[in-house]
Amino acid sequence: MSEQIKILITGANGQLGNELQSVLSQGNTDMGPIPKAYEHASIIATDSDTLDITDAATTCAFIRDVRPDIIINCAAYTNVDACESDSVLAQALNADAVGNIAKAASESGSKLVHISTDYVFSGEEEVARTELDSPCPRSVYGKTKLAGELQVQAQCKRYFIVRTAWLYGKKGNNFVKTILRLAQENGNIKVVSDQYGNPTNANDLVHMLLKLALTEHFGVYNCTGNGICSWFDFASAIVDIANIPCTKTPCTSAEFPRPAARPHFSALDNSRLNNTINDKMRDWRVALNSYLKSYPELLL
Repeated sequence: MSEQIKILITGANGQLGNELQSVLSQGNTDMGPIPKAYEHASIIATDSDTLDITDAATTCAFIRDVRPDIIINCAAYTNVDACESDSVLAQALNADAVGNIAKAASESGSKLVHISTDYVFSGEEEVARTELDSPCPRSVYGKTKLAGELQVQAQCKRYFIVRTAWLYGKKGNNFVKTILRLAQENGNIKVVSDQYGNPTNANDLVHMLLKLALTEHFGVYNCTGNGICSWFDFASAIVDIANIPCTKTPCTSAEFPRPAARPHFSALDNSRLNNTINDKMRDWRVALNSYLKSYPELLL
């Protein structure tokens, strides 16, 4: 790598892209300082308004001109239900565009960090999934995200595919903000208690992504908050930590039918992360508490 690391962020205006920019500018996360190699990093932040990643020629030309050391692809069509009714756009953004980036990364000699999801698994078996387990997505979102992973693996060798889940950060909408709003406005929440996974603080995820990107340990990784809970457990912790008087009612997924199938048990196991760079992701409750203390403005 060059003395001054050059990082290209795609999907920079989204939740994770915004968190990346913030951390790189500050030089630290809630977990501590990021590697000193990023101290004078050159950041090229792009989104749909500045780079059309669905256009192969444009994407290749842009990356060839920039020649970044590291590309972190945060761009995706993440509206799970909307993907069901617009599979063409989901395929374009979550699969084909990823192939464009991966091909360009290979040609420019860049490392590629690509963000994927727990939805590549069916969630039918009640065991935390490792990187060695075979994906079996049930939704259009999951299928197109898996197609994106396969594009990365086919197009370049210097890649990190990082699967995460239940992500929340400062920018944009997320489950934490929704629960806080509903609890404060209505004084009650009703949340499904039969879907399980790993809440993940975007700040923690960025910490590990930046550490991993400096290595040569290429391949597929899981990176989520540690510990497993249901959406109801997660919601209950949010209002309890925020100290909001609120009636909490569990319910079943059948009571909230959605266009896209949700995994029943989509927890991920961070074993490969731990075996390579030491898994420092915090327990989900600890990370949630840190998040709510960091952004008191979220409380009305």
